[in-house]
Parts: sequence; structure tokens; C-alpha cells
Amino acid sequence: MVGQRVRTRFAPSPTGYLHVGGLRTALYNYLFAKKMNGDFIIRIEDTDQSRKVEGAQQNLIKTLEWAGIIADESPLHGGNYGPYIQSERLGIYAGYCQQLLEDRHAYYCFASPEELEENRQLQIKQGFQPKYNRKWLPEEMGGSMPSSEIRKKMEAGAPYVIRMKVPDYVSVWFEDIIRGPVEFDSATIDDQILMKSDGFPTYHFASVIDDHLMEFTHIIRGEEWLSSMPKHLLLYEFFGWEAPKVAHLPLLLNPDRSKLSKRQGDVAVEDYIRKGYSSDAIVNFVAMLGWNEGEGSEQEVYSMQQLIDKFSLERVGKAGAVFNVDKLNWLEKQYIKNRPTDKIIEVIKPILHGELAEKESLMPREVITSDAYLEKVIELMRERVGFEHEFITFSSYFFFEPQSYDEEAVKKRWVADTNDLLREFTVILESLQEFTAENIEANLKEFVTPKGLKAAVLIHPLRILSSGVSFGPSLYHMLEVLGKETVLRRILKGIEKVSFSL
Repeated sequence: MVGQRVRTRFAPSPTGYLHVGGLRTALYNYLFAKKMNGDFIIRIEDTDQSRKVEGAQQNLIKTLEWAGIIADESPLHGGNYGPYIQSERLGIYAGYCQQLLEDRHAYYCFASPEELEENRQLQIKQGFQPKYNRKWLPEEMGGSMPSSEIRKKMEAGAPYVIRMKVPDYVSVWFEDIIRGPVEFDSATIDDQILMKSDGFPTYHFASVIDDHLMEFTHIIRGEEWLSSMPKHLLLYEFFGWEAPKVAHLPLLLNPDRSKLSKRQGDVAVEDYIRKGYSSDAIVNFVAMLGWNEGEGSEQEVYSMQQLIDKFSLERVGKAGAVFNVDKLNWLEKQYIKNRPTDKIIEVIKPILHGELAEKESLMPREVITSDAYLEKVIELMRERVGFEHEFITFSSYFFFEPQSYDEEAVKKRWVADTNDLLREFTVILESLQEFTAENIEANLKEFVTPKGLKAAVLIHPLRILSSGVSFGPSLYHMLEVLGKETVLRRILKGIEKVSFSL
């Protein structure tokens, strides 16, 4: 394997959504392969047909592509082959299983599910770690089952599985890139099933066969697979193959340091996509769940290319990584602040058209859907929104008439002559030749100063009537973007509504 081109893989099962932990595994494999100028491959492990979910495979690929993680042999990279599918390779696994049977590293087992469960419960009661009791291990392999009994079962067509015979009294040792030396005693390793009664291989068997045939040099996966390593390494030894290098990633944890689970929040990448998180923020966030650039670096916002350039498995820690949504939200805001305006417009324009299909706007549609208008809204609201869709949903007053007004703010800001002052000031606004923030501000101050009033006496009511809310960007710039006609209409209409409610 020395000098071989680096090849990594992400091998999900099509059993549902893509877990954020799965996204991190895929991302680390992708980053490492790209850093080493190697190949990243996707393989679908669907040998457990009972858990297969219709459409899950397509959804997994779509989500990975959304994140910018594209397999090198996929059509999107000029390849002519999509992801490898294990259920399409059954003949390959059967051939290698036959080889293990002939070499006496595997044997037929006819134990029923009830028999296995009874044995498991007995071992638990006796204080032992549950393992198969090797009832069907043949005499010629050191067991007690006569070959004649096995032949009878085979001739009768009895259902069976094929198990691997784990050598007795051996130590299985390997070097984990992240965790260092790891050792297992074979006494703790079960005679795992290689081929199930339905003719499909188990994950452990098919994974080892494919990892070898597909020439993967590095296997990067979650910590939960660490206990499977001795079974896999024994298979490599039985076949006389060189095992790839391995790295087991730390667990993802809830803020209370329990294992990340749906009970405490969203764990599906699709959930975060629906909420409006960008692929930039998600990828950046997931990359730092276990990895850091190293001492002396204060960088927290990374592009995909920067992650590729700086990633190393040696900088992945052993300890569990806490999934902090507050950090994800912070990252999302950083990207919004720095994302090119035209890229934001590409995202929010379809959202706006969807809103306009459901709600009527009194503002000219050709104006509020124009890039020029959207650009003004974006520059005013960049610092205030948490998601791109909020340029529309959180700032709806830039596109639609206020349907209500902040009642508490009205009670707080309205005095006896507020409506009279507003009516007087609308005359001044209407006379402005240039409806700019500077002109609006200057005229407002010129209006209130001779009356011995502060600007705030009109600033807050103007904001409430123009937007319906008591907070937002600079009032004067907001009014300029809305335009004279819209502002005057909303003030006069708002005065009537507020007067009725006071």
C-alpha cells in the first residue's frame, strides 16, 4: 500500500435521513482524500434489506451534493458510474464466503432464532458476555457437531447462516490514526455471521471485501465501529490481504455531554436545510466537531478549499465533540455578512415570488422583485438576519403592508398630539424632491426643533406605521428604500388604524 494513491469512502446505509454524524464522516473522508490529491468514493451498503427505505439512497446523495461533497467516480465529476451498490455485488461476496468455508475459517450454522435467544439469556444470567456457543462448529474445525448432521440439514433444505470461526487465544492489535494502539483479545470476539439466511452478506463481511477490492487506503468512520475492527482484521488475515489504515472519529455529544440524539434536538442534515442553514455554515460547523487547526490559529470561518488545505487526521481529537447550535447560528451569520449580494439574491428571489403568489402587495411587483431593490434590502438587513430567508420573512414590511402594529410600542410612543404631528410631517415628506435618508433626517429635525421636541417623538411612530414593528435598521434608510409613495400611504393608513385602537 506504500506509495498507493489515497482512496477513501463514505458508506452509508439507505435507512433514512443523513445524520449530522454521517455528514461529518463523509466530510472528513472527502477532506482527507482531496488534501492528499486522492479519490473519494461513495458506496451504498444495503445488505440489510429489511431496513432499506425507499428514496433514502437518492436523498443521501442529494444532501451530500448540497454540501459540496461529490464522489470522484460520480457523473458530476465526469465519471460514468454512480455510487457502488452492495446488493448488486452478491455474487462477489458468495465467492469469497465459499473460499473461507473451504479454508475452514467459516462454517454453517442452523441454530434457530429462539435457540440463539435462549442461549443469550442464559449467558447473561451467568454473568458472561453473550456469544454464539458454537453448537454447529464441525468436528474437523475443533467443534462437536458431526459432519453427517450438517449434511442432513443441508440435504433437507434447512435454513442456515454462515459464521466466521474466530481463532482461540489470539490478540488482535492495530494502530488507529486518532487513538493510537488498540488491542482486543479474541476471547471477546463472537463468531460473527458472514452470510445471512437470505443470501445477503452482513455489513462486516461485505464491507471488508469491498474495501479491499475497491483499494481503499484509509477507512475513516465513527467511534461506534471501533469494536468491529478485530472482526475485520481477522478477515483481512484469512484472505492474506493488507488492511487499510483506520481512524475512528469521536462521538458527537449533546450540550449535557450525552450522545447526540433526536430526543434533544435535530440530528438530520435535512432538518437544518429546511430551517434555512446554508451549506457553507453547516460544512464549516461540522468540520470543527472534533477537528481544529491547531494552537495559535484563531480562524473559525473556513471555505471548503481552506478546510481541504488545512485538514489533517492528526488534529482530530479523541474526546467527544459537543454539538453547539449557538456556534452554528454564529457561523451562519458570519457567512451572511460576507456572502456576495448576488448570491443572496439567487436564494431569496424564489422565496419572494412564493410569498407574492400567496399574498397581495400594494408595492409595484416589478420594483420589489428587481435586483436593485433586493440589493438595498440586503445591505440594510445583513447585520440583523440569522438566515437568508429572513431577508423576506423577517423583513416582510419591505414587500407587504403591515397587517398590525406593535401594541405595546404604540401605547408607549403615542401621546395626545402624535397623530397631528405625523399628519403635519407627511406634508413635508410629500414635498421632498429627493426622498433620501439624508433629506428625511434633516427635515425631521428641522420640523421638531422649533417645537422644542426631540426627534424621537416622531422616529418611533414613523417606524411603527411604516413597518408594523418597533425595531429594525436605520429609520431614514428604511424609509428611503420603501419610497415616498409607500411611506405616505402607510403613515396615513396607520394613523387611522392607530386612532381607532387608542
